[in-house]
Amino acid sequence: MVPPWEHYICSLQGNNCTVGGTNAQLSRRSRTIGVLIQRPALSETGVLWRIIGGKREGHMRLKDKVAIITGAGTGIGEAIAHKFAREGARVLLAGLPDDPVKDVELAIVELGHEAGVYLGDLGEEANARACVDAAVRRFGRIDVLVNNAGVFIANAETDAYRVEDFERTIRCNIRTAFLMTKFALPHLQKTRGNILFTGSEAGINGSAMFTPYGASKAFLHAFAKGVALEQAKYGVRANCVCPGAIDTAWTRGPGGPLNAEIQATIDGSVPLGRRGTPEEMANIFAFLASDEASYITGALLLADGGVTPAKGSPGAMVPDELRQMPMGTLPLRHSHDGLRGKEVFWAKK
Repeated sequence: MVPPWEHYICSLQGNNCTVGGTNAQLSRRSRTIGVLIQRPALSETGVLWRIIGGKREGHMRLKDKVAIITGAGTGIGEAIAHKFAREGARVLLAGLPDDPVKDVELAIVELGHEAGVYLGDLGEEANARACVDAAVRRFGRIDVLVNNAGVFIANAETDAYRVEDFERTIRCNIRTAFLMTKFALPHLQKTRGNILFTGSEAGINGSAMFTPYGASKAFLHAFAKGVALEQAKYGVRANCVCPGAIDTAWTRGPGGPLNAEIQATIDGSVPLGRRGTPEEMANIFAFLASDEASYITGALLLADGGVTPAKGSPGAMVPDELRQMPMGTLPLRHSHDGLRGKEVFWAKK
């Protein structure tokens, strides 16, 4: 019996892809050499083939760059890891020991890219320094630091918000970004590299019921701007991507910081009528990390589907056909695993 998805190496002649004796037509945009593709097990012939990775012909916007990506095991971080690797970067994936970081590394390596792993709590000074040292030891340099690690782990009014959850939020969302930036900067100055932060529209608009989360992201927004101003004289850029509701464990499924009722209202509050995807966010990070964004520094790039300027529930007016999330091309496996093994606190009403 053929499994639901199978992976193959294909060889191309123009737009024709021959896999196991079956020919498939590929668009010019999908032309690759030695790629891995997925085949839905509908039949032995006449099926659709979908590119999921491999080394592409032509321009790779991050070719030969070295990037450290924190929080790389799940959600947006997993997507950034795959996107950077596909664009030619060598990546060091950092995360907590219980996160599926090694699984992401394996998936990237299987696609023919180069990746390494550092596991540890980057809120510890020694671990943050060791993570940076590991990247330099493995790849010889650092061109990009992606400060993506963060948590959203409580739902409570401010007077009921537990102090321990406040401290966890500050440690994971702020302290790790500061320490990683501190230790990476001497290396980034040598390469005229850049730093990217994962902020949030909550850092601009505030967030009721999880006020420390929005505040922690606002810190990153200001920190990114300050670093950009300070480090410009060394040729180092710094920018911050500010996502809205993304289709991850934070916004969908049981056990998260948003209950089912709130989750059901998210799409209606977004002018585009849907959550964003991790891959859509990764595309933005890849652009900002590339030389194509060489004149962008100190910027906050809102990627919230229009939530920040919106009033009311504009998403309710979006027709169903426009609510569909785009089909991604990255082989993501852990988009909804960000809360696995993590305590989420709900205050009693």
